[in-house]
Amino acid sequence: MISLIAKLPIKEDKMDEAVAAIRELVTEVAKEEGTMFYTLNRDSKNPNTLVFMERYRDKDALNVHSNTPHFKAFFAKSGAWLSGKPEVLFMEEILSAR
Repeated sequence: MISLIAKLPIKEDKMDEAVAAIRELVTEVAKEEGTMFYTLNRDSKNPNTLVFMERYRDKDALNVHSNTPHFKAFFAKSGAWLSGKPEVLFMEEILSAR
């Protein structure tokens, strides 16, 4: 399994816009066969930072996700509400309870 955490810094006045775009993205991501887990969270210490936690069956599934039309459209729109560069941590999953 491949896991990742992506932290997105959001402009203070653009949170609603960002969450609306992410809501659309998540609806499409749910249809991806190799995406095992995809969740959006808010950083409790920094409420203007959204955090994705993601899990993919393998590297190929992550590549499929990254190249879907819905992800590319989301990424193209993200400049309107990002306040900085996203921070992404890629991980190889070793153990999981589920």
